[in-house]
Amino acid sequence: MKEIRAIIRPNRLSRLREALRAIPNFPGVTVFNVKGFTAPSSVDRRSLRDELTDFTDKVMVCVLAEGDMVETIRAAMIEACQTGQIGDGLVWVVDIQSMHRVRDGSAY
Repeated sequence: MKEIRAIIRPNRLSRLREALRAIPNFPGVTVFNVKGFTAPSSVDRRSLRDELTDFTDKVMVCVLAEGDMVETIRAAMIEACQTGQIGDGLVWVVDIQSMHRVRDGSAY
């Protein structure tokens, strides 16, 4: 089992939702409102807005899926959320050692 996480621009969430729903047997997604900023060393020019604002609103999405779905989900996240601009976000994958359903305690 894997967890695919992404931090994206809030205005891309509806596009991402559509892309994920189009994946056969998509398991579901959890969405968090988060704040963050890009590493200063990766930004060539900072605008006045950047200088006056410490954090930018972002959205974090988390998907728990079987290993054979990871690449499809990762690719859908990137395609739906990419604008080509600094601040588009990140996607990463984490191994899940164990997972249990709260309702009945059964393991996946």
